[in-house]
Amino acid sequence: MIIKTDDLNISEIRPLLSPAVLMEDFPMSEADALFVSENRQTIKAILDGIDRRLLVVVGPCSIHDTVAALEYAKKLKPVAEELAGALFIVMRVYFEKPRTVMGWKGLINDPDLDESFHINKGLRSARELLLAITEIGLPCGTEFLDTTFGQFYSDLISWAAIGARTVESQMHRQLASGLSMPVGIKNRTDGDIQVAVDALVAAHHRHLFPSLTKEGAPALFVTTGNDGAHLVLRGGTASGPNYSSEHINKAVALLSRVQLPGALMVDCSHGNSEKHPERQALVLEDLIAQMREGQSAIRGVMIESHLKAGRQNFESSESLVYGQSITDACLSIEDTTALLRHLAENL
Repeated sequence: MIIKTDDLNISEIRPLLSPAVLMEDFPMSEADALFVSENRQTIKAILDGIDRRLLVVVGPCSIHDTVAALEYAKKLKPVAEELAGALFIVMRVYFEKPRTVMGWKGLINDPDLDESFHINKGLRSARELLLAITEIGLPCGTEFLDTTFGQFYSDLISWAAIGARTVESQMHRQLASGLSMPVGIKNRTDGDIQVAVDALVAAHHRHLFPSLTKEGAPALFVTTGNDGAHLVLRGGTASGPNYSSEHINKAVALLSRVQLPGALMVDCSHGNSEKHPERQALVLEDLIAQMREGQSAIRGVMIESHLKAGRQNFESSESLVYGQSITDACLSIEDTTALLRHLAENL
């Protein structure tokens, strides 16, 4: 009698394509590689205070419709060109949705929005969209949630995020230390900033951890540390918003204690807007006032925005309103454009 002790709660195992195969199917051109490399250098220069522009990561809370996302990118591109003297605009292209309990996990995990979890399809859709946005001429930013998915498309990412729900994860801190682009690390969902500062210290250092190569083989990765890792203030459920002058100064003091540069980004959404997208404008007004008074620590902002304002629940993909978020509520592209112009004019 054979007693099984492994995979007892696994009902099915499906094949997953390798990153190398996906990259061969959707290759990056030499021009695209140069574009991404230059974007990363620009973002690092902004974080270091060499480039005096403000970094702006703006776009949908999450991508569920690649057609709508591409239309958004085409509308955002001329705005980015118009305001390039004051703002360096990166499109928010988030494919994974961290859940507190349960819910839709994002385009990669469930591209058909029906819990069929066609992950190979989701990975193809994600890489194809990133290539299309890159060819339009917009830098892309995304959150790294699953620690292996980045192997499929990180070569196309100019700015990365480690989210509030994974900031305490050792694996994500190690991942951040090896990412090839600047990475913003958010404070915890309850608003705790010290946890994020601890994560930043870890991300700046060398680590060794197991992962998968581009060919899909297990391997040990040795990182050098990421000197582009920086703090993102996003407010919290317990502490409330944390974008005021008092909060910024406190965050800078915490960074100074661990000998990290006093440079940070403010997420105008989430806890800072208290889930009301229109309040993102109020957050920006406060930040503008601080910067005009000489606050130099604010190097970037994040804004959640889509083609249409608000959010929607969904039963199926056929019932969806085109261009409207199915996760956090967003500003419309028209209101976003006006807000970005106002931001650029007042810096």
